[in-house]
Amino acid sequence: MDTLLRIGLVGTGPWAGATQAPALAGHPGVAFSGVWGRRPEAAALLADAHRTAAFTGEDGLSALFASSDAVAFSVPPDVQAPLAARAAEAGCHLLLDKPVATSVEGARAVARAAEEAAVASVVFCTLRFAAPTAGWIAAQREAGGWFTAHGHWLGSLHVPGSESPFAASAWRREKGGLWDVGPHLLSVLLPVLGDVTGLSGGRGPAGTAHLVLRHAGGASSTVTVGLGAPERAAGAGLVLLGEHGRAELPEDWGDPVDSFRGAVDALRRAAREGRPHPCDVRFGLRITELLAQAEAALSG
Repeated sequence: MDTLLRIGLVGTGPWAGATQAPALAGHPGVAFSGVWGRRPEAAALLADAHRTAAFTGEDGLSALFASSDAVAFSVPPDVQAPLAARAAEAGCHLLLDKPVATSVEGARAVARAAEEAAVASVVFCTLRFAAPTAGWIAAQREAGGWFTAHGHWLGSLHVPGSESPFAASAWRREKGGLWDVGPHLLSVLLPVLGDVTGLSGGRGPAGTAHLVLRHAGGASSTVTVGLGAPERAAGAGLVLLGEHGRAELPEDWGDPVDSFRGAVDALRRAAREGRPHPCDVRFGLRITELLAQAEAALSG
């Protein structure tokens, strides 16, 4: 793609401000076509910081879609899903955040809209686009022979006194770590061990979820996620065990701005070549299906 890809941004929250807007503004292959926000002052502030246009309201959303080749999203998942479907219908390629939606119906509607409009899509699962972890995932998939895996991602967003900019997120408080950080671990496990063919789960303290997964390749895995862990217990990691011994996910994931630029590159290639990316909206739909299944298992 020799010409710049015009990409607009929907959302003005902390993730948009810290990661997506600077990544789009600084990408040499992108023309940052604008920022849409529900609050005009927030849209104007973020747009001014990155020398692009601000949009708000229904008319502004339509105008952003009309002036963009692709749209990136940084809004709650169940706000993202219907807006992404509209963007696809307007002919825009999709750069989605995880999870695509917190209902199978919502994620399926986005996938259907993207397919019908023949637009490219990428879901920004950070570990799939951060250079250190993306290379590790590819190497472990190539190696094969894995017997089991153990992954955990524990945050402390919901402990008293949390200073995280995401602590006030209503959807994270409602849906918990299963939906917020669960997609990250699934985005690693599925390409390495194969699709999930069986799932069971149990609840732990402070909203922690424990899952046991069976994979199409014959391996099993365990996943522990939560957002209410004590600060000193917070952290993330994943270990594979198999015929080659032990492989541990790198601790250094690099700069998330660089990772998001990697996702932009993936979307540009998918749009140029007309070939779906492995981490596209259909993959995002599969993650939503598994999380919904896990939620049902945890409630049973």
